[in-house]
Order: sequence, then structure tokens, then C-alpha cells
Amino acid sequence: MAIRSETRRRVSTIDLISYVLLLGIASFALFPFLWTLVTSLKPDSEILNQTITYLPRQPTASNYLEVFRRTDFPRMFLNSAVVAVLTVALSLALSALAGYSLARYHFPGRNGVILAFLVSQMFPVVLVLVPLFLILQGLHLINTYPGLVLGETTFLLPLCVWLLKGFFDAIPAELEDAARIDGCTRLGALIRVILPIARPGLFATAVFAAIASWNELLFPLMFTTDDASRTWPVGLQSFVGEFQMRWGVLSAAGVISIAPLIVFFALIQRNLVQGLMSGATKG
Repeated sequence: MAIRSETRRRVSTIDLISYVLLLGIASFALFPFLWTLVTSLKPDSEILNQTITYLPRQPTASNYLEVFRRTDFPRMFLNSAVVAVLTVALSLALSALAGYSLARYHFPGRNGVILAFLVSQMFPVVLVLVPLFLILQGLHLINTYPGLVLGETTFLLPLCVWLLKGFFDAIPAELEDAARIDGCTRLGALIRVILPIARPGLFATAVFAAIASWNELLFPLMFTTDDASRTWPVGLQSFVGEFQMRWGVLSAAGVISIAPLIVFFALIQRNLVQGLMSGATKG
């Protein structure tokens, strides 16, 4: 009994230390977001003050109203949402087909193709901005949704293929073989058998693509020339002045830009955790 009591106390102490460490890490990670939220509710007199105030003494929504007054927020928000949804849909469709092919087919040059996908992520985006701009200009896709979607998908696709290939590798090939014996084609087996099993991986890949597309600044900045087609990250840039920084307005705009991602995470949290766990434990 004494040994059991000692073991329980030791386990309880380890659990307590673990919880304290996790709480510290979570606080460190959440502090910038909480500070941005608090700053967005402060008037300029409290922000530009020598004395730091951790909570607003006179909370105000004027910073959020200023965001709507200074930018065409609804239009930019809609542009970002449309581009993000289309980018995620196109990236998932292409990466699912490519990842499945690389996981199931063994053809000459397969390893080279896989390596090329990985090597493509080593180069900075700015190296191909001018050629990509000229291509889109020749196709009359500047200031259009398809132009932004194609540009962002170009650089999201390699990593999406890598992610989904790992999930497809973990699914036994015998499952689709059984489906093909029952009369399914290769594509039918992929759609009816493999993709439902790989749903957690699809959700994890969709989250990655959605975050990258929603926060993308460089492509909308280069491939759009008018305010009607620009996305929300470009609108955020307009709050950075040459001689003045409106921290309250900028913080309010940051909170607005983060809110859709928080809602998106809350809706698919369970599937996302399953996707990350299955990706971490696949053999």
C-alpha cells in the first residue's frame, strides 16, 4: 500500500508539473491575440501613453467603426472568402488525385517527382512573381478571382500533395482492391472508399490551405490593381502609414481578420485533431 501511495503521489506531481507547463505555453501563445483584442478596444489616449494599461479604462468601438469607414471592408472580406474557398477546393481536388497517384503507382521517375514537389518549397515566391504575372496578364486574369486562385494554388499544391500522399500511404491498398473486385473503377474506389477513410487528412490539408490563402498578401498585392478586386490582407496594409501608426485601428482590423479562422477551427476542430493524430501515428 505504501508503494502504491508513493507511486500515486509521484504521478500526481508529474501531472501537476505538466499542467503548469502546458498552461504557461498556452498563455505565451495566446497573449499576443488577447493583447490585440484589448488594444482594439482602447482609445488612442490610452494606447499612446507612457503608462501601460492592461485593460481599457474607457472601452470603445470607435476603432472598429474606423475600419469600416477607411476601407471597403465588405467587398474585401468577400473577395478573401471567395478566393480562399476556391483555392481550398482546387488544391484539395488536384492534390488528392496527385497524392493518390504517387502513393499507389510506381512508375519511372516517381521519386524524382516527389523530390521536385519538396524542392519547389525551398525557393522564395518572389522569384516567380514576374513570370507568373506575365502569364496571368496574357490570359487576362489580372484583377480576377481565377487569377488569384491559380497563383495561390501554384504554391500550395506541392505541400498539399505531400500531406495527402502520407495519409494515402497509411490506407491499406487491399480496401480498394476489394472495391474494384466488386465492380468499382480506380476512380470510383478512390471516391467511395479511400477519400471517406482519408477524411481527417483532407480536413487537415483544407485547414492548411485555408489559412495560407486567407492570410496571403503578396499575390493579391501583385495581381490586383484596383480596390474592387483586392483582398482583406491588402486592406490591412492600408492602415500602416508613413508617419503615423494607428495601433487601435490596426488591432481592430487584425481581430476582424482572425475571427473567420477561429470560427472555421471551431467547426472542424474534431476532424482536424483526428487528421493530425492519424498523420502523426501512421507507420
